[in-house]
Amino acid sequence: MNNVSVLIIEDTPAESDALVQVLTENNYTIAGVARTFSEALALFYQQTVDIVIIDVFLNGNPDGIAFAETINITPDAARPFVFLTSSNDRQIFDRAKLTKPFSFLLKPFNELEILYALEIAIEKFYGQTNVFLSDDQDTVVSNDSLFIKKKNTLKKVRIDTIIYIEVEERYCNIITEHEKFVIMISLTKLSELLESSKFVRTHRNYIVNTSKIEEIVLPENLLILQGNHKVTLSDKHKDFLRKFNILK
Repeated sequence: MNNVSVLIIEDTPAESDALVQVLTENNYTIAGVARTFSEALALFYQQTVDIVIIDVFLNGNPDGIAFAETINITPDAARPFVFLTSSNDRQIFDRAKLTKPFSFLLKPFNELEILYALEIAIEKFYGQTNVFLSDDQDTVVSNDSLFIKKKNTLKKVRIDTIIYIEVEERYCNIITEHEKFVIMISLTKLSELLESSKFVRTHRNYIVNTSKIEEIVLPENLLILQGNHKVTLSDKHKDFLRKFNILK
């Protein structure tokens, strides 16, 4: 499990320092701090960035908006972002709104506002609204990662590291190459969100990453996975063997 990576674009050192402190105290990783448009673009494309906090004005110009417009041009490069501003200029607000920010905060910010804004941005960007407010779910699923809420922070797990998933009442045990952890989401919901060409149901209690299958023991209805993990294969779910051409 990794920390969620945040790029800060803020030209006032006192305010960027305050953001760094709030985020690091809540176990976020700082991808970098940019004070100009060009620095922001360089850091964005050089680092792993999950979310961006953007000051609308950089050195007196609305370059924060220009940055948002730039990353929005290429859908594959787009990331959720949150605007910060002390401006009350309606024209600037209207221009910023066109970039479809996932939150818009007025300075001075407070800690909880920033943390909640990051959660909302992740939810909206991946089209899974109000997940972190739910009593039944604590995880947003993107095309390559799980974003899991733990207290006031978000944790990130890359989907390609998952070996298998096991249901346990209202929870799912996620078994990865390096660790096991528990999330609050139903197996049915998780199977809907994960890519069906890679993750298959092998039993009512299991979803398996097909790339992690090392051996199929049909007489025992058993799959041997990476790390010598053993998962049950039920008769009901054996059809996936032909679909994915695992048997040769």
